[in-house]
Amino acid sequence: MPELVPVLDRLAGQLDRPEAEAFLTHAALRPFSPSCTQIGQNGTLLRNYDLPPDQCEGTIVSSCFLRPVIGMQDVLWVLLDGMNDAGLAVSLGGRSVYGPGFAILIVVRYLLETCDTVDEAVGRLRFLPVAVPQNLTLVDPMKAVTVFVGPDMPPTVAPDACAANHQHLPVTDEQERALRTQERLRAIRAAGADVAAMLKPPLYRSVDEQGSRTLYTARYRPGEGRVTYYWPGESWQQSFGDFAPGSRTVTLGRAS
Repeated sequence: MPELVPVLDRLAGQLDRPEAEAFLTHAALRPFSPSCTQIGQNGTLLRNYDLPPDQCEGTIVSSCFLRPVIGMQDVLWVLLDGMNDAGLAVSLGGRSVYGPGFAILIVVRYLLETCDTVDEAVGRLRFLPVAVPQNLTLVDPMKAVTVFVGPDMPPTVAPDACAANHQHLPVTDEQERALRTQERLRAIRAAGADVAAMLKPPLYRSVDEQGSRTLYTARYRPGEGRVTYYWPGESWQQSFGDFAPGSRTVTLGRAS
């Protein structure tokens, strides 16, 4: 990802810590597997992000490193999901395996900084090793796909632009009890890109045994340059034309 090197150097220069460049690459980031549900449809990317609240930064950013990007930031500068000024949106969600490769958060940032379309982003993914298996849903005004990536498989386009927390492999009973991944995938396929469905079970998840819960719902309309974040009874819209800094306090774990 040579295009990001000048950005990395600039950011590292602002950190008062040794080996800042290595830290910002997230090469030693602890593997994590958020219980995400996502769908791309009709120019819209809709996703739920589930994780313990203390493991999510919760910062919406508008940046311009190589180009304008808006997204949900994590670990200082990389992204859980986002969109760029060309009309491309990307979100992630994964399963638990670990191997050599880049952290998926920096891959999402890289795709949004350097790609204009879904096809261009999919082409880049074919040459990027990814350390933890992830399902990336990509949307532009003309196309929506989900791509399975990971250290134990080549990038593979999914049957449709929907994903939960499994890929091509069988889901164990233990995984299904913990994550309800197959149930969520069936539900999102049936509901389509419907915000109301995302704010209700089984797609909206209250706290589980690991403390994970739905932290936010995001609906990206990248062709319009708009994103709206949702919580039960509350929403917050941002856009390239009207990005408004501020803060929100929300109550988690209460479905509509």
